[in-house]
Amino acid sequence: MSERRVAAEGPQNPTSAPPPTPAELFQAGIQHLAAGERVDAQLCCQRALEIDPGFADALHLLGLIALQAQDYDPAVEWLARAIRLDAKPDYLVTLGTCLKLSGRRDEALKVFDKAVQLKPDCAGLWTHLAGALATCERHADAILAYQQALKLNPQHWDAAFHGAVLLHRVERFEEALAHFNLCEQLRPDHAATLQARARTLRALKQLEACLADLERADALSPGDPFTCNNLGDALVGLGRYEEGLAWYSKALAILPDHAEILVNRGFALTQLHRFDEAIEAFRRAVAADPTNARAAYELAHLLLQTGDFEQGWAAREARWRMPGFSAEYPRFSQSKWLGEEDVAGKTILVHIDEGLGDALQFARFIPMLAARGARVILVVQDALVSLLSGLQGVAECVPFSASVAGRLPPFDLHCPLMSLPLALAARLATIPPPPALSPLPPARVAAWEHRLGSRDRLRIGLVWFGNPLQGNDRNRSMPLATLLPLLDLNARFVSLQKDPRPNDKALLNGRPDILDVSDGLTDFVETASLVSCLDLVITVCTSVAHLSATIARPTWVMLPYVADWRWMNNRDDSPWYPSVRLFRQDETRDFARVVARIRAELAAQLPRS
Repeated sequence: MSERRVAAEGPQNPTSAPPPTPAELFQAGIQHLAAGERVDAQLCCQRALEIDPGFADALHLLGLIALQAQDYDPAVEWLARAIRLDAKPDYLVTLGTCLKLSGRRDEALKVFDKAVQLKPDCAGLWTHLAGALATCERHADAILAYQQALKLNPQHWDAAFHGAVLLHRVERFEEALAHFNLCEQLRPDHAATLQARARTLRALKQLEACLADLERADALSPGDPFTCNNLGDALVGLGRYEEGLAWYSKALAILPDHAEILVNRGFALTQLHRFDEAIEAFRRAVAADPTNARAAYELAHLLLQTGDFEQGWAAREARWRMPGFSAEYPRFSQSKWLGEEDVAGKTILVHIDEGLGDALQFARFIPMLAARGARVILVVQDALVSLLSGLQGVAECVPFSASVAGRLPPFDLHCPLMSLPLALAARLATIPPPPALSPLPPARVAAWEHRLGSRDRLRIGLVWFGNPLQGNDRNRSMPLATLLPLLDLNARFVSLQKDPRPNDKALLNGRPDILDVSDGLTDFVETASLVSCLDLVITVCTSVAHLSATIARPTWVMLPYVADWRWMNNRDDSPWYPSVRLFRQDETRDFARVVARIRAELAAQLPRS
């Protein structure tokens, strides 16, 4: 007989069983709720409260029933009444959960904190508190709470797993890995643990271990599209691009319009020089998710790389939507100018937005802007002010440090330096020549001439690595040892490498056949003065390549197989720099073969020793 019938029938036969107690009604309510019979469970609680209005368990159960129905306001009211009668930690956990789900995060945090204070030796309560702290973006405190839960119960899988996820999020990868390893011990062959640990191994660049975890996860849960995507990512990271593409295809068969997977596919296709297919993948990603800035940004670079400047410059404005990109670019109250209005008679602030080499390459557009009648204030990195202050069309050149301090002269409009090609509608056929820099100090040039000695042999400058923080540095840079085959040629070799790495420095110290002048390269004017005294510069893709080419020195640039967009495809010259020759890796991606080609070229030109 249901509780509703019991309630409806009124007084029972005196010889029948006594009426149920509040505790019995409460237990019946729990059973109804477990069976999904919320109405019956609610009736049981109401009957219990009719008998005993202070029966806190029934109030708590009514709160749970409302919480299950996502009816948060009544749930909070029932739970608050229960807690006023008996502040049990379990009641507080339910209230905290309800508050968190209803978006009242700060209130939820206070409730979970109170529960922990009542029972500080309970690992589960610390885990609830940690989750509330994480929801409030208090990641460091949340991690400490998860760690406290693990101290109380080293077998607490939830604390280990969620703590690991949070450690990964704040980029404490080694600690995250230790927590995931514990999760694996507690629940062997758990697909979610393997998937999450693989992401941490990827961040630690332990790609073989990452791949092994993902293969196990796929075997445990076949066909998961995100595991397929991550398998593709791991294989691409190992240089196994064709295999990676196959996994991306499996993922896209399940989620054909998933922008992130399409972007990853586009990247892999780019690495294989399948540029048309890569462009198609990036276009699909943008169509699937127009807010995906990375898809638009990667598409922009491929368009520019393949010569479509009109669409490429426009698409590259997506960089402003990428997390952390050009974070130092100021937020001006003045309008950004991208070519829409007449600038004659107006003052435009052109402000750097990317690196040193970019500033040197794109400064050539300043005279074009000035020719439209604009007064141009140029803000560049402090190291470039001396070189660019005399640039044609620059009314005033301001160091970036002054911009940071807010010391800028008045202006009407602003334009990021690397947006100038878009604003000025630059096309491949209309790239202006490199700009004429400020004259180099004769005394500095003379000092370098004296230090380099007689011109009895060709003077060749060498640069073999760039900024290690640049995203593609592992592909564009090399150790000095790779260049050693050049050094037996009849030339005077000069290291232009700023701050050589320890291994390279040790090698330099033992090589009298290469002059290390890194101690004298105090600024870009000094470097330019030295480069002006050289006959040839051989360099990887870094700012020295732009500097050398801008001052019209013969410059040979060694490029990885997938080169930066500015060097375009399938050409050994550059539309940006007449004095540049490009030496590209072949499909082996081996710089030793590039150096061998350069050596053969030099050997044919140099006299025998």
